[in-house]
Amino acid sequence: MLGSGIVMRRRIATLFAVTALALFFLLGRVAYLQFVRGSELQRRALENRMADIRVDGKRGNIYDRNGQELVRSVSADTLYAVPVQIKNPRETAEKLAAILGRKADDIYKIITRPTNFEYIEKKIADPEKVKKIRELKLPGVYFQEDSRRVYPNDNLASHVLGYVGIDNNGLAGIESTMDKELRGQPGWIVQERDARGREMPQALHKYIPPKDGNHLVLTIDATIQHFVERELDRIMVEHRAKQATIIVMDPKTGEILAMGNRPDFNPNQWEKYPAEVRDRNLAVWLNYEPGSTFKVVTAAAALEEGVVTPNDRFYDPGFIMVDGERINCWAAGGHGSQSFVEVVQNSCNPGFITIGLKLGKEKFCRYLNAFGFGRPTGVELPGEGTGILYNEKEITNVNLATMSIGQSVSVTPIQLITAVAAVANDGRLMKPHIVKEIRSPDGKQVKKIKPEMVRQVISRDTARQLRGILEKVVLYGSGKNAAVEGYRVGGKTGTAQKAGPNGGYMPGKYIASFVGFVPVEDPRLVILVVVDEPEGMYYGSQVAAPHFQAVARDALRYLGIPPKIDANSKKDKEDKNTKKVTVPSLVNLPLTEAVHKVQAAGLRSRVEGAGEVVLEQLPKPGSVVPAETEIILYVGPWGEVKEGQEVTVPDLTGLTLQEASELLGMLGLRLETEPGATGYAVSQDVAPGTRVRAGTKVKVRFAPPLLESGP
Repeated sequence: MLGSGIVMRRRIATLFAVTALALFFLLGRVAYLQFVRGSELQRRALENRMADIRVDGKRGNIYDRNGQELVRSVSADTLYAVPVQIKNPRETAEKLAAILGRKADDIYKIITRPTNFEYIEKKIADPEKVKKIRELKLPGVYFQEDSRRVYPNDNLASHVLGYVGIDNNGLAGIESTMDKELRGQPGWIVQERDARGREMPQALHKYIPPKDGNHLVLTIDATIQHFVERELDRIMVEHRAKQATIIVMDPKTGEILAMGNRPDFNPNQWEKYPAEVRDRNLAVWLNYEPGSTFKVVTAAAALEEGVVTPNDRFYDPGFIMVDGERINCWAAGGHGSQSFVEVVQNSCNPGFITIGLKLGKEKFCRYLNAFGFGRPTGVELPGEGTGILYNEKEITNVNLATMSIGQSVSVTPIQLITAVAAVANDGRLMKPHIVKEIRSPDGKQVKKIKPEMVRQVISRDTARQLRGILEKVVLYGSGKNAAVEGYRVGGKTGTAQKAGPNGGYMPGKYIASFVGFVPVEDPRLVILVVVDEPEGMYYGSQVAAPHFQAVARDALRYLGIPPKIDANSKKDKEDKNTKKVTVPSLVNLPLTEAVHKVQAAGLRSRVEGAGEVVLEQLPKPGSVVPAETEIILYVGPWGEVKEGQEVTVPDLTGLTLQEASELLGMLGLRLETEPGATGYAVSQDVAPGTRVRAGTKVKVRFAPPLLESGP
């Protein structure tokens, strides 16, 4: 009995020891979780029951230099789901798919994920779809206020503006490089939910509002941009070119007034275009051998260094030998005896090669660097190329000879126009820029981008001397087609055979170009036209110079830069050049009526395409242009207007009730007026030129004509 009692006491003691040890361990564990990991576990528990919904602010608008809206953000609705709240996922998916035009299986996969939040479709543009989904009142399916990007001018300056992805990120153009300024800061909706995703009683619910993005004011002038895009369209039609680019710059400030490319794209539908079109801005990306336009740089360096004077004589037999290599002049038989001015005027290859060799590779390379070649200019656009230059140590005499005439050197269009702008600006090289101002969401100026001088490349005297020589290229040489009546124009043509991908040059493949400035005495505009692989004619004088002329002529008139009037000119000619006219709205009008309105406004018209209705016009309605400016009318047949499609409201003034009804009906719009209305339309509640969706009502007031009293 004594032995069994001892055993019992030992067992009890062991039980107490084990229990005490277990309690000690549990207390230690509780203390560890409470005091060591308490804050972390509390945070994780909160995260498990919190649903965070990101709310993006509105991206800032983008304007041209005169305040014309180029890009804006409009309200849109984003559809999302709380999967754990959806009672019948299959039925919900099928109902949503029928409205959204998507596969039910795709939506089903989204709304059955084991999460508290899933996007179904972002930025729904069609309000009818939103309305139908709201009417279903589906459990677990909600809308979040959002915004989407709208480019009211469609393709205009598309590569400059770029586009925005579905997640509010700028993906190209100025939308990309200035994304941080434009997008603002996101906000959040924070909701506390239980394990099934349901809101809890007295739950935490917090809204952190987003901050809208800043607005941008660009240096671009929308009207000059219209002139550029018009000429690019003409280039593609007349010369069937592979691609083309035009840049217009203010040489005094480095501001880019216009920049356009072909092919281009519509940022409203950017997904429909290949990446190589929408993501390559030729004006800053294209690396090409410039040919004779580069001779401006050779001439500037030679004049500045004093290795040549305007009266120096040269003899061109049609070729020149350099270290045993024969380099021909473009003119068979050569130009014979000529002065340096005539060498430039005739774009004589042997003359420029002689000058380049006299200059020497060290000085030549120094000026290439000073003019900004071989590195990006720093313009606020993505994808800028650097060009390609030889390493100075590797340059042979043959290399130096070919570089002097614009071969064996690769540049970008933005580099070349910046260099020529320095000649136009008394030798001062300005940094090119395309952003003029940054403004807060309430319109206050946040930052003004001031012109930035990079360096003095050549002296003022050399620049002015060279401008006078380049004027003779337009007056007497290959640049005659660039002349603008009443203005002094200077410039240089270029025709370069294209380098092949594996070395050498491709037969029959050329890049035609012209770069120039106007007026010579005080340059206000520098314009570069580059045409890649034109068919048929391929000389820069034939292909590029005429389009320089057209852009320069209309831009000078638009800017009110007075011509140098001849003393014998009539006053009415001066009045015609200075009178300003507002371009009327012509879209959706019958062609005959549109032509009549153009003539009545004191403008000229040119019709592109075939059909009986105006589908688009350049310049856009409301643009202020000089009298006699040519308005391009893009016409086509009446087409069926699809539901939800955006159309332009026409000007109904002066139409009868029947005429207004027929015109609106063709556009998918509905006429609303007072009962018993007669006479002619005198006003409308939706302004002409406004973009609205098909089905919109336009209220029109009609009145009988006033009777004129007789004598």
